[in-house]
Amino acid sequence: MLRHLNKLRLATLTLIFAALILLPFLSIYQSYRAAYAYDLLAPTEQRLYDAMEWLTESFTNDPAEDLDAIKGTTWSASIFDLKLSDPLAVVGQIAAGARVYSPFLLSALIPIILTVLLGRFFCGWVCPATLLYEINSALSRWLRALGLRSPTRHFDLRFKYGVLAVGLLLSVATGSIFFAIIYPPAIIGRELYYAIALGGFGAGTVFFALTLLFDLLVARRGFCRYLCPGGALYSLLGRYRLLRIARKVEQCNDCTKCDVVCEFGLLPMRDGFGQECNNCTACMAVCPTDALAFRIALTDLPAQGAGHLGRTHLRHGAAHTPGEN
Repeated sequence: MLRHLNKLRLATLTLIFAALILLPFLSIYQSYRAAYAYDLLAPTEQRLYDAMEWLTESFTNDPAEDLDAIKGTTWSASIFDLKLSDPLAVVGQIAAGARVYSPFLLSALIPIILTVLLGRFFCGWVCPATLLYEINSALSRWLRALGLRSPTRHFDLRFKYGVLAVGLLLSVATGSIFFAIIYPPAIIGRELYYAIALGGFGAGTVFFALTLLFDLLVARRGFCRYLCPGGALYSLLGRYRLLRIARKVEQCNDCTKCDVVCEFGLLPMRDGFGQECNNCTACMAVCPTDALAFRIALTDLPAQGAGHLGRTHLRHGAAHTPGEN
């Protein structure tokens, strides 16, 4: 069952991305219902009106009012009466405004608690950029199959914490939330709205495209691993998470499939998870012996050595087993 969690994760990411596309259309439809007569709309606007009416008529009798129930993006959103914000948005606002706005801080409480319990789960299960980055990784594999060079550079994982610190200093100095212009989840929500509601893209699209090229040509999942300030904050918050992936050494055959599939360059086969792990379960999905499972603990297991079903362990065991004369 655990090996299917990665499919659920990909489905969740797809639904979140689809919601970010749908919400601007619903916002446009809501404004049409509130401010326009249908006959005054242009033909393309009427088609959008008709499509959104068909989509929402089973859920609401008053679109102009009821569609306010769900607003926003993964940066900051309102779901009925529940306000949710990315912790990075709140940290940036505190730095930029030099004060704590309590309602905004409370809106990050649920994501913070979940991160403390589950670790960097936002990066693997919620972030809309993750879906695009994983598609980008698949493109990299296709290019590699065609004989083109794949990204091989490695940098210091601590660099992203420097980006987080510099971003906070710039927010203090400028009075604006610097992270909003370089943080992929914020960029994607904003740029999708610009494209759908306003008919064009902003500069954020160019920046995000550069992160895709960086991942494709320089370092696998390079932006998330080395540069993302949100990833840095979530890694810090989830350092002592309770839910962790652990290797059952008795069932491991040392096939290395888990190491190969890890987008973040971790080493599950050597029990090397650490605070960078986002519990995406991709390693579980490819393990042929179901040797990876969740455990409740504040720290990872220490290195356990070779898997008991692997050649190294079996050879070592055979060397200590008395042979027949």
